Amino acid sequence: MFQIHCFDIDQAGSGQRLDAYLAGETPGLSRSHVQKLVTEGMVAVNGVPEKASYRLRQGDSVVLRIPPPVELVVDPEPIHLDIFFEDSDLLVVNKPRGMVVHPAEGNYTGTMVNALLHHCSDLSGINGVMRPGIVHRLDKDTSGLLMVAKNDSAHIDLARQLSERKVDRIYLGLVHGRVKNEKGSISAPIGRHPGDRQKMAVEPRHGKPAVTHYTVLQRCGDCTFISLKLETGRTHQIRVHMAYLGYPVVGDPKYGPSKNRFGLEGQFLHAARLGFTHPRSGDLLTFEAPLPDILREVLNKAGD
Repeated sequence: MFQIHCFDIDQAGSGQRLDAYLAGETPGLSRSHVQKLVTEGMVAVNGVPEKASYRLRQGDSVVLRIPPPVELVVDPEPIHLDIFFEDSDLLVVNKPRGMVVHPAEGNYTGTMVNALLHHCSDLSGINGVMRPGIVHRLDKDTSGLLMVAKNDSAHIDLARQLSERKVDRIYLGLVHGRVKNEKGSISAPIGRHPGDRQKMAVEPRHGKPAVTHYTVLQRCGDCTFISLKLETGRTHQIRVHMAYLGYPVVGDPKYGPSKNRFGLEGQFLHAARLGFTHPRSGDLLTFEAPLPDILREVLNKAGD
């Protein structure tokens, strides 16, 4: 059954955007969710559908209809997992390029979570039905090592180690341009891009702190092969920081050139090393995963 909310706009609401007003007046409803409902025709002003950007006027009558929630189910799928470590508390998995970590709009099958549910049923529930066991994530086209929690206590401890910057994470990347310095650090806050909600950007005023350290491994013609160490884990952090320096990651569809001489689709990034303290035993665990073949081939071509 639909929830129906009616609003009569007074002087205080006059001049506000429709989406901003409804998000502010409806507890638990985000602005992006309101915009989705507007697009689906669930909002009417004076009996007529309006855009999310519509400016309200005193005396307007707004009706908001909220559909009943759809029960989300993630099905187990027999997808091969490259498991580096597993015990009763956690797994360390080497994610391939092209695999989405958890189900989301447009990707409800073929994800890491679908594979994990088929492999084992005992995953932590802290992140809900769509992201069981997922402590951190990698972008779809970034390959490499992920830690997965099998129970809530392990999840809480691993998440704490991440927040306290105690997890050792080393990435390998190929970037456009010849990086001048042998080593360097980027400390630049990252937030949502002001003009494109699908992208992130360096945002000095509204961004969250983000720190990336890089080391040059090899200069390959007009590209540079580098290792990168993360202190923080912001969305698209490496990709945004390297583009900000003027050295976008090769193959990056959002922050780099639309084409590259290797024909690589998707960013050349690989989570090569992962180190953390086991939440139960206290042992220091460190894992390393080699570059996938496709990235090794690109690197060889870059060095020719």
